[in-house]
Amino acid sequence: MFHLRLIVLRLQELRKFNVKIIIDAREYPTSTGRYVRKLIENLEHLESEHKFVILLLPEDFDAYQPNNRNFTKLKAPFPEFSFSEQIGFLRFIRNLKPDLVHFPMIQQPIFYNGAVVTTPNDLTTARFRNPDTHPLIFAVKLQAYKLVIHHMAKKSKALLTYTQFVKKDIVDYTHIDASKITVTLLSADKITAQAAPYRPIVGKKFLLYVGRALPHKNIIRLLDAFKLLQNDYPELRLVLVGKKDTQLERHIAYAKAHNIKNVDVTGYVEEGQLRWLYENCAAYCFPSLSEGFGLPGLEAMAHGAPVASSNATCLPEVNGDAAHYFNPLDVEDMANKINDILTNEKLRKDLIKKGSEQVKKYSWERMAKQTLEVYDKVLKSRL
Repeated sequence: MFHLRLIVLRLQELRKFNVKIIIDAREYPTSTGRYVRKLIENLEHLESEHKFVILLLPEDFDAYQPNNRNFTKLKAPFPEFSFSEQIGFLRFIRNLKPDLVHFPMIQQPIFYNGAVVTTPNDLTTARFRNPDTHPLIFAVKLQAYKLVIHHMAKKSKALLTYTQFVKKDIVDYTHIDASKITVTLLSADKITAQAAPYRPIVGKKFLLYVGRALPHKNIIRLLDAFKLLQNDYPELRLVLVGKKDTQLERHIAYAKAHNIKNVDVTGYVEEGQLRWLYENCAAYCFPSLSEGFGLPGLEAMAHGAPVASSNATCLPEVNGDAAHYFNPLDVEDMANKINDILTNEKLRKDLIKKGSEQVKKYSWERMAKQTLEVYDKVLKSRL
């Protein structure tokens, strides 16, 4: 009882001080930045006397407007994975004299020795080669990245992961104490913009994938599975939504070279169009080989889409029994499981129903509350 009273008194004492917490939000406007956007948005609604300083790249400075008197923002002109990140950003943070810094990604100034909380998304980068980088350069970068991972895990006062899978993966990879890691599950939002038809495929039956065409996303095998499905569904289409870059161009070239027809590459779509695509697809396909959480599958469920998912890494943990799983390395299995959804109406309805229930298990507000508790725990340990 005395120990509990002492903890309460220490927390009350902590809140009396002008505690300054920095959140590195240099990824704020990106797809991977959704985590930090939702974290900040929900932290603003929680009761706390801490002062939060949000760091943004200059070009993204207007993307975030504080809605809480305890939140301010600063320009931090230090690109990720740059020399300036290690030198200039280090000096920049030290000059702010924070009590705690939260880095929502592995990359950070490795020589910063203040109190740090880190959110390593996953270890995908350490396991999959980037085909757009020269092999020798990539090998050097990979070794440096691995060193950063180990250093980050050991120097951080606490780590946050999106799933139990990633927590275990980090522990196995870095050999740190599992008690140092807290799992803060993400969530999925239903798009509020009015659904707007994507004109090129109105009236057509289609499969949907949303995301970048990175190597670990396994799009080549999805294309191969789609070609198998076309034997029975010659009019079926595959819609790929995501950034048009060199990796996507490589996949487009692959489809042409292998005579895979009816592949629609949309590039960026408006929110209303994305909602319409989710709501009208015959199935959402998630072929990934590695994920830290896998938000698109959960988002598809939020919009009533049946999900055919890879059974790799954390995806079964996140999707539970609300997805129809396949082996992502087996093209025939992928095609068969997608076909199950196309032909079995009972399965389709069951997946849609289970998907709507699965989404309810997740909460951005709970994630922010858990994160604030970790901040307080770290700060309390420094009293």
